[in-house]
Amino acid sequence: MPIKILVISLYAVTILVIGILGLRKTRSFVDYFLAGRKVGPWMTAFTYGTAYFSAVLFIGFAGKIGWGFGYSGLWIAVGNALLGVLVVWWLMGPRIRKMSLEYDIHTMAEFFEKRYSSPFLKMFTSAAIFIFLVPYSAAVFIGLSYLFKANFGINYSLALVFMGFFTALYLVLGGYKAMTMIDVFFGIIMCAGVVVLFTSTLNAGGGLERMTSHLNGIDPALTDWVGPPGWWPLFSLVFLTSVAPFGMPQLVQKFYAIRDKKAIRIGMVASTVFAVLIVGVAYFTGAVTRIFLSPENTPGAFSNGKPVFDAIMPEFVAQVIPSSLSVVILLLILAASMSTLAALVLVSSSSIAKDFYAGFVNKNVSDRRLTLMMRILSGIFVLISVVIAYFKPATIVSILGISWGAIGSSFLGPFFWGLFSRKMNKAGAVSSAVLGLGTCLVLFVTGLPSPQAGTIGMIVSFFLNPAVSLFFPSQQQGELKKNDG
Repeated sequence: MPIKILVISLYAVTILVIGILGLRKTRSFVDYFLAGRKVGPWMTAFTYGTAYFSAVLFIGFAGKIGWGFGYSGLWIAVGNALLGVLVVWWLMGPRIRKMSLEYDIHTMAEFFEKRYSSPFLKMFTSAAIFIFLVPYSAAVFIGLSYLFKANFGINYSLALVFMGFFTALYLVLGGYKAMTMIDVFFGIIMCAGVVVLFTSTLNAGGGLERMTSHLNGIDPALTDWVGPPGWWPLFSLVFLTSVAPFGMPQLVQKFYAIRDKKAIRIGMVASTVFAVLIVGVAYFTGAVTRIFLSPENTPGAFSNGKPVFDAIMPEFVAQVIPSSLSVVILLLILAASMSTLAALVLVSSSSIAKDFYAGFVNKNVSDRRLTLMMRILSGIFVLISVVIAYFKPATIVSILGISWGAIGSSFLGPFFWGLFSRKMNKAGAVSSAVLGLGTCLVLFVTGLPSPQAGTIGMIVSFFLNPAVSLFFPSQQQGELKKNDG
C-alpha cells in the first residue's frame, strides 16, 4: 500500500508539472484547443489511442462483454483496431486536416455550418456534444472510482472527488498542449500495463490451452465464433464501437491539430499497433474472468449471486496480478482514463465557448476571453460529470452505449458524406442528424439495449444523408461545393 500511495503521489505531481508547462505554452485559443496545430505523429497517435480506450474499456466493456460473450468479444477488438483506428486514419485523417486548414475550422460544429450553410446544424451539433458527452465522461469517472475502491479501499465518493480535481487541474491550466505532452507518457504506461496484465493472466490460468478448456467446460458457446448472446448483440457492439469514431468529435479533433500529412502516415501505423495491443488484451482478459471469479472467492464481484459487471475487472485484477505489479495496472487504467476525460472535456467545453457563445452570442469575442471561457467551462464540465457519476445511473456499458450511439447517430451521416461528396446538401444533413438521433433515442426509451439502439440510429444517419440529398438536389450544398476538389 505505501508503494501505491507513493506512485500515485508522483503521478499527481507529474500531472501538476505538465499542466504548468502547458500553461506557459498556451497563449491563444488555438494553442489551448489544438496545441497550435503543431502536434507530431507520435503524440497524435498516443493521444488518439488513449482518448479512444479508457476505464470504460478496461472496467466496463472488458468485464461485461467478456463475461457474456467469451472469446467472441475479440471481434470487437478486431473492429476497433481496423475500422476505428486504421481506416479512420487512412481514409479520413488527411481529408479532415486539409478541410480544417483551408476553411479555418476548429470544431465539428463549424464544419457543419460551413459545409452545409446551416446555422441550425451548428447549434444542434454543439448541443448534442455537450449533452451526450457528459454521461460518457461520468462513465469514465465511475470506472476509475471502482478501481480506486478495489485497490486502496478508498470510499467511492472520495475517489471521485480526487479524480475530478486532478482532471480539472491539468486541463484548466494547460489544455490540449498539456494533454499531448502527457499522453505519450500515458501511452507507454498503458503498453507496459497490458503486457503485465496478459502475462500475469496466462501464468495464473496455467496457459492459454488450459484456460480455453476451462472456459469451454463452463459453456462451449464462450469459445465459439459467436458467444451466447448471439450475432445481433455482438454485431451491434462491433459496429457501435468501431464505426462511431468516424464521427466522434473528441477523436476527429486530433486531426485538426496534427502537424502535416506525413505525420498522419506515421501516426496511422503507430496508433493501429497501439490499438491491437490494448483492445486485444482487454477483451481477452475479460473473456477469461469466469475462470477466476465466483461468489465464494470474490464476493465483491457479485450481488445475490449475480455478477456486478462494473466490479468484475477490478476484482479480476486483484486475483491475477501479483501485489508487486498491481500498481502498474492501476496506472494503466488511470492513464487511459485521464486522457479520455481530457479529450471529452475539451471538446464539450468548445461546444459552448466556441460554437455557441462565439458563434451566436458574441461573434466578436476576443481570443483571450474565449480561452478563459474554455478554462472555466472545462472545470464546470468536470464538476457536472462527477455529480452524475456520484449517483451511478446505470452500468458503464449502458452509459457508453447511449453516449456513443447518440453522437454517432447525429454526426456519422453528415460528417462522413460531407467530407467525401459534394452532392450532399443541407436537407440531407439535417434530416440524417435529427432523424438518426431521434431513432436512437426512441429505440432506447422503448427498451432496446443502448448498443443496438445506437447501431440502428447510426445506420439510419449514414444512409439518410445521401438518400435525401439526391431526392432534393436543388438544396444549398454549402461552401465546400464551390471550392473542394
